Amino acid sequence: MSNRRVPPGETPPGEGSIAEAHQERADGGIFEHPRVLLTLIAFGAVLFAAFFAARIAGF
Repeated sequence: MSNRRVPPGETPPGEGSIAEAHQERADGGIFEHPRVLLTLIAFGAVLFAAFFAARIAGF
């Protein structure tokens, strides 16, 4: 049996593969800009802590 050579840059045929191509996720969404999401979470945590700090200080 001889092996067929695949030219560089080409994908060899998938022999016996029954997998289907996966769907690409749509662009955008909440996780597209993780810094914005992290900033909102950090800001909420600071506000939550400030609420309890103000109650302890008696404001």
